[in-house]
Amino acid sequence: MLNLKSRTWGSRLLAAMALVTIAGTGLALTEDNAKMPKGDPWPLDTCAVSGEKLDSMGDAVVYDHEGRDVRFCCKGCIGAFKKNPDEYLAKADKQIIKQQLKSYPLETCVVMESEVLGSDDMGEPVNLVYKNRLVRFCCKGCVRKFKKDPTAYLAKIDQAVIKQQMKDYPLENCLVMEDESLGEEPINHVFANRLVRFCCKGCLRKFDKNPVAYLAKIDLASDKKN
Repeated sequence: MLNLKSRTWGSRLLAAMALVTIAGTGLALTEDNAKMPKGDPWPLDTCAVSGEKLDSMGDAVVYDHEGRDVRFCCKGCIGAFKKNPDEYLAKADKQIIKQQLKSYPLETCVVMESEVLGSDDMGEPVNLVYKNRLVRFCCKGCVRKFKKDPTAYLAKIDQAVIKQQMKDYPLENCLVMEDESLGEEPINHVFANRLVRFCCKGCLRKFDKNPVAYLAKIDLASDKKN
């Protein structure tokens, strides 16, 4: 039988193992999320529960909610989130829609490509946040079709983003390795319906740790260019 001292040390060990820090990134993963969630990283710089800046209490915490990357300012916020995830995600989705509307590349429904978004026939567009990514439809029926094969439809949006934003992309060097030229075969990536460009896949992984900070660099370069 374990004595009290052993149980105390065991509790401390479990607590220490509750978060796994990704060295040098300012992020921590919960122990049941040993890998980064699939889909787009969290596109906001604030906690999904408290609304505080993600780095306001040390390392931001990454949580995988049904395959969606959700981030918190501290592990204490995870418990509150689990009690009512729909409420917190609904608030976050409003912010994400507002954030990504200005860069959304399509004027027509991604499923029914002949239908203009917001046309008199179809009414107001349906805005869906799918794994932190805004996707727009002419009607709810198209949302159901999208969910049967989201990868194919997201690829259409990616192509439109790259085509639309390439000509005004403000950086000639890699977004992460700023001294590295993009070269002849750069990595063209779409995040939050924004084009981001890298010299290699390794830089893409670094970007995913703190995408909002890197997007700010693109915005600054665009402001200087204009």
